[in-house]
Amino acid sequence: MSTQALVQSSDRTTPDRVLHRLEWQVLRRLDGILQGDYHSLFMGGGLDFAELREYQPPDDIRHIDWNVTARMDSPFVRKFLEDREINAWFLLDLSPSMAFGALERRKESVLLDFVAVLARLLTRNGNRVGAVLFDNDAVVTIPPKGGRLQVLRLINDIQRQQSSPAGTMTDLTQLLETAFNCISRRSLVFLVSDFICMPGWDRAMDQLNRRHELLAVRLWDPRELDLPDVGVVLVEDSETGAQLSVDTSDRGFRRRFHEASRQREMELEQTFKRAGVHELPLSTEDDLVLAIMRFASLRRRTRLRQWQGV
Repeated sequence: MSTQALVQSSDRTTPDRVLHRLEWQVLRRLDGILQGDYHSLFMGGGLDFAELREYQPPDDIRHIDWNVTARMDSPFVRKFLEDREINAWFLLDLSPSMAFGALERRKESVLLDFVAVLARLLTRNGNRVGAVLFDNDAVVTIPPKGGRLQVLRLINDIQRQQSSPAGTMTDLTQLLETAFNCISRRSLVFLVSDFICMPGWDRAMDQLNRRHELLAVRLWDPRELDLPDVGVVLVEDSETGAQLSVDTSDRGFRRRFHEASRQREMELEQTFKRAGVHELPLSTEDDLVLAIMRFASLRRRTRLRQWQGV
């Protein structure tokens, strides 16, 4: 390969090139589908106090003022003015298992594209975005700002963040506790991970969800659910580095692998359900436009249920 070709190949991975590609391939399609109606998708929850009044369905029970309720012997709620500008945070799992997937479409690549598109949609409408990057060894916090330059910074820092070598399982509790301590204003929070990690993180997620509006974006690759029949192969746990030789031509083994994978998915779904956290599964083979439209539909349903008091 010539030097010129190497330079051109490298240029395609720069933050500006990444964002330019997504603006043409994804954002233009979204503009055509949503027709500029981003207000209902990204409107803020509001933090400016407006009034204190007696509770009436479908008021959000999270806005009940318990001190006043105790004095008045009937529930009272604090009402807030809608804040059309919101803060959004991306909590990003950049651990070794995120490198899994086809060479041209790994989970880490999908993470980068998803974050860049959502961040650009938000900043184009006057909102601010920040991030917490986690790779087992280090936690990097990017304070929320607006504008295209902030999106480019997010892309750059995600690309530069190097995953720690395999050897320890990811502990998402550290990422969630960092977010809980550094995000003060009520925000829209995206937890983006494959959730291949140590147990016990659900408590920290539940705590974070009580303060903010949290969405779990679960990245996965089809090969994590169904092993292809390629004979005897050496597989390695990307988190711990443990290796094992397996015969993928064994139908019984492939069936047990599939059942174990499905069981893990069901347990994750139950974990999110118990915490009241909505889940957006995102495959390495998904069309990103359709995935974001699923997010838009999910957010509208959530808003409707809140309005109905469900």
